[in-house]
Amino acid sequence: MTSFPFPNPAAHSPRTVLILGARGRLGLAAARAFAQAGWQVLAQVRPASNGAGGTALPAIPGVWWMPVAVNETAALSAQAQGAQVVVHALNPPYTDQAWRTQAPALMEAAIAVTRQLGATLMLPGNVYNFGEAMPAVLREDTPQAATGTKGRLRVQLEQRLHAATQDGSLRAVVLRAGDFFGSGAGGLLDQVIAKRLPQGRVTLPGPAHVATPWAYLPDLARTFVRVAEQRQHLSAFDTLHFAGHQATGQQWVQALAAVAATQGWLPPAGALRVSTTPWPLLQLAGLLVPMLQAVTSMRYLWCTPHRLDNTRLTALIGDEPHTPFDTAVRQALADLGWARAAPAQVAAA
Repeated sequence: MTSFPFPNPAAHSPRTVLILGARGRLGLAAARAFAQAGWQVLAQVRPASNGAGGTALPAIPGVWWMPVAVNETAALSAQAQGAQVVVHALNPPYTDQAWRTQAPALMEAAIAVTRQLGATLMLPGNVYNFGEAMPAVLREDTPQAATGTKGRLRVQLEQRLHAATQDGSLRAVVLRAGDFFGSGAGGLLDQVIAKRLPQGRVTLPGPAHVATPWAYLPDLARTFVRVAEQRQHLSAFDTLHFAGHQATGQQWVQALAAVAATQGWLPPAGALRVSTTPWPLLQLAGLLVPMLQAVTSMRYLWCTPHRLDNTRLTALIGDEPHTPFDTAVRQALADLGWARAAPAQVAAA
């Protein structure tokens, strides 16, 4: 593990990024992507995440781990002096109560340190803002009609970020994407869709024919890098949409079946057993388990066809980084330790 605070790599690098929440899935993917692109990476983690008595932090060339609480603005900004970009990769637990109490505070902490650095704050957005009546194509100027606690909070957080840029003390960009997969555990892929893949079973969260956007995290992380490198062409506050993979449930089944075949997981009949998420049962269980209540409130996301239009993004950076879907799925399962990794393949663009 590369230690910090001495020496300060930002003092010697023209391109330095501070990643808040660098131990999470997006944060770690972003740390790797920025480092691979030649940036110096200051990777903030909770002090308890410094490897003592827990999971060791990975040694990544170009990444300096910073065990500093995110709300310690003075200490964090002092150690991150010279960073031109801040990535907000912090996330509260996936319950409505945690989001209500923690998400605004995390946003304020990110704004405070970015303002101290005079940097650009990059926020990963999602489609919660558009609500259950969202149209089939989502553009940056699509009206936002959020429904539910998380949707309304996402709108409020982005509005707060927009307001924070008005005095010129920081700049900000929201990079909106669909459901995350890849780069470890903690997503719909491992918790629902492929949870029983070794037993030859797949569980779809919505109808098999409905196409929705999915963001393979290594591709999204590389997109963060590309946007950061073109940030001077953006407004003080801007929003961009990442298209990612537009995949149906049937496409997930096909990609997972290919992995299952190579792993020897297919049932004797030669095809995966496919079921759908038992939403009524989960909704009932949600009366006792807050996380399940939060998940069931987002059911519409996988039952409503929609896609993110990336026209503005590609005008800025060129083609999106894009790993073929089958390759991305196999690698995502390999990251979980469930399958052999896909053959080395360079993502397009």
